[in-house]
Amino acid sequence: MQSLKHIADWPVPNASTAVIGKDGGLLGSHGDQDRHYALASVTKLLSAYAVLMAVEEGALELDQPAGPEGSTVRHLLAHSGGYDFGDRSVRYTPGERRLYSNAGFEVLGETVEHATGMAFADYLRDGVLLPLGMQQTSLEGSPAAGATSTVTDLSRFAAELQQPKLLDPSTLSEATSVVFPGLAGVLPGFGRQKDNDWGLGFEIRNGKQPHWTGANSSPRTFGHFGQSGTFLWVDPEAGVACVMLTDRDFGPWAAEAWPAFTDAALADLAT
Repeated sequence: MQSLKHIADWPVPNASTAVIGKDGGLLGSHGDQDRHYALASVTKLLSAYAVLMAVEEGALELDQPAGPEGSTVRHLLAHSGGYDFGDRSVRYTPGERRLYSNAGFEVLGETVEHATGMAFADYLRDGVLLPLGMQQTSLEGSPAAGATSTVTDLSRFAAELQQPKLLDPSTLSEATSVVFPGLAGVLPGFGRQKDNDWGLGFEIRNGKQPHWTGANSSPRTFGHFGQSGTFLWVDPEAGVACVMLTDRDFGPWAAEAWPAFTDAALADLAT
């Protein structure tokens, strides 16, 4: 893949990348696949998967109360529970606005702990990480942003997101479709979006502009990026996923480089 060659020119100390096909096969890679990186908010994808597993197992229900009065597990997963970004002050009525919230994911972790009697990190490890063979991944902090991992491990997770085995495909389909459509809000790093679409823990690209994926990414593309300079996206229409881990914090360099790389990678795969 010609697009991978340009990563060496990025202003980052280290970058590790993998492009994963729908069948889980590796289509291209760059950098040390087993180097450990802080995931920052890409952690939310793993945490959301654990919450969805708890729902399928019957420990939780999506519409059970969680968070501020009137909020549910579904609201918190979809960043519409009304919490502030970083603390538990309530800024909006649940379902009124899309306010991206680390606090909401911390409450989700506590909700799982209360329902299962297990520490959230242990539930994530036993329910998601170990079954997928993600032995280099660990959560030692917040369910919102406290995981570390490698491209090797996240490639396994990207394969799961394309052909789910741990979750029923219908559950993942719901999680990667827009929840509470039509909510405005700010996409961190990219400004206000009239339709700041989100699924159950997964950001949905749809028509957002500007965005961290490519101009040619399909509207169904879903995933997450992290402040530590990381991202994972899945484009169901292209039948491909990409994991990118770096050790330079997100900033203008990433907002410029990531969309161009994504478009180039999609073009590589189309030829």
